[in-house]
Amino acid sequence: MGEFSISHMLILAVILLVFFGPSKIPQFGQSLGKAIRGFKQGLNEIDTDSKDVTNHQLNPNHQNVGNTNQPDKAKDPNKA
Repeated sequence: MGEFSISHMLILAVILLVFFGPSKIPQFGQSLGKAIRGFKQGLNEIDTDSKDVTNHQLNPNHQNVGNTNQPDKAKDPNKA
């Protein structure tokens, strides 16, 4: 009873055809396709952004640490 079989799909198709008419069904399909495509593009953008952030966090060369070859003058202010 909880299964969605071919007969259920046919009944649903007939109801949609009667309710919306043959001219509106392709428009619904096109709108659904655009929505799915937009959703997938959004997921890909999020995935790309998260990879960029992860790569930036894992790569220490991206951090702005300044010049570490100079001695720290704050340790002993009497030495010049």
